[in-house]
Amino acid sequence: MKQDVVPVQIRGILPANSGCALFVGNDEKVFVINVEPQMGAVIGMFLRDTPKERPLTHDLINRVFQGFGITVERVVITDLKNSTYFARLILQQQNEVARKIVELDARPSDCLALAAAQKKPIFVSAALFEQVEDMSEVLDKMNESGGEAEAD
Repeated sequence: MKQDVVPVQIRGILPANSGCALFVGNDEKVFVINVEPQMGAVIGMFLRDTPKERPLTHDLINRVFQGFGITVERVVITDLKNSTYFARLILQQQNEVARKIVELDARPSDCLALAAAQKKPIFVSAALFEQVEDMSEVLDKMNESGGEAEAD
């Protein structure tokens, strides 16, 4: 099941009182996914390779994956319904006998955290990418003014 997708990256993170804005996109367009403040902080830590005193939940998940020979292949942000984004986490497990691909429904924030932790590609469905509002100007202004964005 191969659908048309557009490669994107996390282009910036803007913490706010009620949440955190993740600017996701490419040179053509950037859109915002709002996540919980803690998730924004975790994703930022993974993007900056910040050492952590103790493993966080996504560190634990990555270690479990490693133990079972599972890697994140990619994440795909697939849809937007009632102001909620949906995503798929594509995993691969390779052993001596076979290669297995598993596709899971997951929150975009979890997918983005795992992709950032493992430096794996992020995609958005082409149909969704066409639909989302372009927030490139906001990100540019934020970066110019020295906002709290972390550009990738």
